Amino acid sequence: MRDRFPLVLIGGLVLLGALGSALMQGAKRGAFADQLSTYRSERNGARALYLLLEQGGAGVGRTQQSFEAIEHGQNLFLLGTSFAESHEGLKSKTGFTTPKDGGSEDDEDEALSDEEKEDLKTRGLNAMRAPPISEDETEKLLEHIQDGATVVYLPRRATSNELLRATGVSLTTVEKELDLRTLVPAQPGPFTRGVERVEARVTSFLDLPERAFPLLVDERLDLVAAAVVPYGQGRLIVIGAPELAMNQALARADNAQLWRALVRQVNRTGIASFDEYHHGFSGERSMGAFAARYGLQYAVAQLLLGVILWAASLRRFGRPRAPKEELRIGATDALSATSRLYREGKHFAHAAQCIVKELAAELAPLVGASPRASPAELGAALELHGRKELSTALLSLASSAQAAQRDADVFEVASRAALVRSTLQHHRKKRIVR
Repeated sequence: MRDRFPLVLIGGLVLLGALGSALMQGAKRGAFADQLSTYRSERNGARALYLLLEQGGAGVGRTQQSFEAIEHGQNLFLLGTSFAESHEGLKSKTGFTTPKDGGSEDDEDEALSDEEKEDLKTRGLNAMRAPPISEDETEKLLEHIQDGATVVYLPRRATSNELLRATGVSLTTVEKELDLRTLVPAQPGPFTRGVERVEARVTSFLDLPERAFPLLVDERLDLVAAAVVPYGQGRLIVIGAPELAMNQALARADNAQLWRALVRQVNRTGIASFDEYHHGFSGERSMGAFAARYGLQYAVAQLLLGVILWAASLRRFGRPRAPKEELRIGATDALSATSRLYREGKHFAHAAQCIVKELAAELAPLVGASPRASPAELGAALELHGRKELSTALLSLASSAQAAQRDADVFEVASRAALVRSTLQHHRKKRIVR
C-alpha cells in the first residue's frame, strides 16, 4: 500500500480540484452568456429583468432565431444588439464627444472611452459568438415594424445603423464624467405610468424626428434619453441607457416600474420577446457548442477527461481473473498439441533453447541490452554490471539447452529458468520496498 499512496494522494488532489472547479462554476451560473443577455446572471446581464417580468405575469418570452422570418404579433426587445454595418457619423453637441464620421461599429475603437473598451474586453469570446443583425435581417425588421409591431432597442454604443437611419433617429455619445444620470418622464403617459425617476448610466442621447415623442429626459440637461418613434403602423422605442436593463441597475429608483409599465403597454399589440439569437443562442446547439457553453477551455478539459476515462476503461486493477473455461481448455489443447509436435519431432534442444531465449529477454532490461541479444552476449553484460550469479545461471542454461536430448532435459531447463525468474522477482520486490 505504501508504494500506491503517492498515486492515491495525487488522484485525490485532482478529484478535489475538479469538484472545487465545478462548485465555483456552479456559483457563477449564467456568467457564460453575453452582456445584456437574459441568460446572464452577472451584474451586466439582464436575467433579473426577465425573471421580474416573467414572475410578474407580464407575458414575456425569448426568441432564438434570426429575423429572416419573424412571427406575426411578436414585439422584440433588442438589448445591446449590434448591427452588421454603420456608415453615417454622429452629430455633436456642446458637452459631448462624437465618433469619427463613417466606419462601422467595430472600426470606431478610437472613439470609445476606456470603460467601453474594457467592456468589450470582458465580453471575451461572446463578442465572436454573438452574430450582428445583418442587412437582410434589418430590412425584415423594418417591414415587421411597418406592419404594426413594436421594437424596443437599447444600443450598446452611440453608433448609427440602418434601423436608426430609417426611423430618423441619431445618437450622441456622452462623456465619461456624465455617465450616471437621473432621468424623469418627459410627459405623463402609459409607457411611464407610476414612474417618477430612473437612475442609470447613459451612453447616448437622442435627436428625434418631428413625429417622435420623448419618454425620458435628463433631469438637469433636458436631453432626450428614451423616445417612441412611429414607423408605418408600428413604432420603435429607443433607450440610450442600456444599463437600465442590467441586473445591477434594476433596484435603483423606479427602474423596475419603468419596465413593468413599458412591457405592459407593448403587450397590448402582441407578445414581448427578448432577442437571444444575436447574443449567441440558437434553438439548436451542437454537442461542441454545448460542451463549450462555459468557455473553450472547459470543452478541452471535457475532451481530455473522456480520453482519460476511455484509457482507464481498457485496463483493470486487482488480481488477474481466471480465463473462461472454453479459453482455458483451448489454450491447454494448443499447448498440448505444440508439445506433442516437439516431442514427436524430437525437437528437445530447440524447445529448451526457446525457454532460454525468453529468459534472456527478461534479463536484458537489467543491463540495457537488446531483448534479441544472444545468451553469451547477455551473460558478459550481466557480469560487467555485477550480476555474476545471473550470468552464470544463464550461460549454464544455454549450455544445457544445446545438449537437451529428451523430455527430462527440457523439464530441467524449464525448472532452472523458473528458479532464476523467482530470484529476479525477489530482488525487484526488495528494491521497491527500499
